[in-house]
Amino acid sequence: MNLYESYGAGLRYADFLERYANEGQKQRWRQMHEQVSLDAAQREMLASFRRSVHVLCLAGAWCGDCINQCPIFEHFAALAPVIEVRYLDRDDNPDVQCELQINGGNRVPVVVFFSEDGLEACRYGERTISKYRQMVRDQVGDMCSTGIAIPGDTVLAQVTEDWLNEFERVQWMLRLSPRLRQIHKD
Repeated sequence: MNLYESYGAGLRYADFLERYANEGQKQRWRQMHEQVSLDAAQREMLASFRRSVHVLCLAGAWCGDCINQCPIFEHFAALAPVIEVRYLDRDDNPDVQCELQINGGNRVPVVVFFSEDGLEACRYGERTISKYRQMVRDQVGDMCSTGIAIPGDTVLAQVTEDWLNEFERVQWMLRLSPRLRQIHKD
C-alpha cells in the first residue's frame, strides 16, 4: 500500500474536525488545543526546521488519545511551516487502518512521517512513553516506577515533549539525508 497517496487524500485539522467531530467532540479538541503550550526553546527549535515533512495522522474525532495528542501537532505546524499534517479517519479508511495496526490492534493516533518527495521516514504512535508511564503508575502502581517522570510536570507537557522529540528526530534525519542534501545542495 502506498501510504503517501493516503496522505494526499488526508484532511487539514479544521476540515477533519468539521467532517468527523460532533459539537461535543469539537469542544474537547478546542479545550485541549488551548491547553498545549510550548516554551521558548521548543518554539525556537521548531522555527529552525528547514526540511519539508509531510505527516499523515490516522485518527478518530471520538478518540480520547487523539483529542489529547493531535492538537499538539497543530502547534508544531504553526511554528514550523515546513510541517504539513493531514488527518484520515480510522474507520473511513480500513485499508490504512489495517496497514497501521499496532500490536495487532486498530490504534489511533498513528503518525507516518514522509520526506518532501513522499518517501516514508518513520511511524510513531499511539501513545508516547510518558503517557504509558502514567498509565502504569495508575493501573499497576509504584512497583514499576521508572523514576524518570519529572515532579511537577504535567503529563501533557511530557507528552508534548515526547512528540516534539520525534518530530525533531525526523527533521534531523531528513536534514542530514545525503539524497536530500544533494537535491538541496546543502
